[in-house]
Amino acid sequence: MHSHSHTHTHSHDATQNIGVAFWLNTGFALIELVGGMLTNSVAILSDALHDLGDSLSLGLAWYFEKKSTQKRDQHFTYGYRRFSVLGALINALILLVGSLFIISEAIKRFQSPEAVHAGGMIGLAILGIFANGLAMLRLKKGHSHNEKVVSLHILEDVLGWVAVLIGSICMYFWELPWLDPLLSLLIACYILFNIYGHLKGTFRIILQAVPANLSAEDIKQKLSRFTQVAEVHDVRAWTLDGNHHVLSLHVVLNGNPELTQLESLKKEIKASLSDYHLQHVTLEFEALDSACKDA
Repeated sequence: MHSHSHTHTHSHDATQNIGVAFWLNTGFALIELVGGMLTNSVAILSDALHDLGDSLSLGLAWYFEKKSTQKRDQHFTYGYRRFSVLGALINALILLVGSLFIISEAIKRFQSPEAVHAGGMIGLAILGIFANGLAMLRLKKGHSHNEKVVSLHILEDVLGWVAVLIGSICMYFWELPWLDPLLSLLIACYILFNIYGHLKGTFRIILQAVPANLSAEDIKQKLSRFTQVAEVHDVRAWTLDGNHHVLSLHVVLNGNPELTQLESLKKEIKASLSDYHLQHVTLEFEALDSACKDA
């Protein structure tokens, strides 16, 4: 097991990494907004909106990385990890509205194409690849789930800027005014595709669906190997944030074991479930001849 100081160091590093990525991303998103207006590029503006959404995501991740270290209290008895789900929902909705707006603007540009400053777009694209690449490399070194998820998000930005760079080079040498709105449509559709996945996962958490890596039948089968266990029922599982899960179950016992034996069995059962990333497990022991209304 990790020591307390080692865990604290990882948490401190994660907070710093996400903080650096936040300031890099936010600063460049503001440069993009100005650059998009100066180059008259709806593709640049669409990516600027995407980056501002990423900045919100990074800011929330930064805040929740600190917040998640708080222990449970009388107001939040399961701790503060679930706040990250709220942040994910807010971020996804902002990106959803912004992407729909960009799509409507791109359609207008298809109907009335406008010239863009391809040279300026090339410069911004190179700067975008550099700035987002630095943020991604910083986060890639981290160990926390927050850092890994956010680094994937930043990777999307890098790929988006590569597409803008290729498109702007083409527009620099050839008269292709339709290419700019096409790029913005592709970026917006790519964002919407990812938003769908994020919202689907977020709503599964909010609606307390069973975590993907957890099966009631698998748990019953695993616990049936204990000689003291006659039956397992009323298995209920949900997740706090997609990574830390909560489980409760009823365990019907063979015979009438002593309290000390029950404590030992409880530890063994919890140890056997360690692969499921369970933060909180509640076991209710029942006698073989007792009727359970929840069975």
